[in-house]
Amino acid sequence: MSQELNDKAVTYLRALESRDWDAARALCTDTTTVWHNDGKGEQSIEENIAGMEAQIDSIESMRYDILRQFSRPGEVLQQHVVHVATTGGMRGEVHAAVFFGFDDAGQIKRIEEYANFIPVGGQDS
Repeated sequence: MSQELNDKAVTYLRALESRDWDAARALCTDTTTVWHNDGKGEQSIEENIAGMEAQIDSIESMRYDILRQFSRPGEVLQQHVVHVATTGGMRGEVHAAVFFGFDDAGQIKRIEEYANFIPVGGQDS
């Protein structure tokens, strides 16, 4: 089951990468909660995905590189780097550690993300 959950965590991120919001939602329960270390508290999965959708027009590309995963029954802890390029020329990386909690059916029920954005190179002026 551990490899299956590892794969589901990656599948969720690949859906975000390809802007397939419905596929990302389908991997989650109706009551999935999301927490980020931004001080804004918890969000529902709907609020979280709606926030990504609202910002996506400024994103030229986004690619997740999975560095490592650790799992145990019902949980995956993952370290990854998101390479981001905006339409305005900004390039950067989001270094993150993410916890995925799963229900008994294998759907994501909780996401906790500790992330830090690091600009790479310069921005077009």
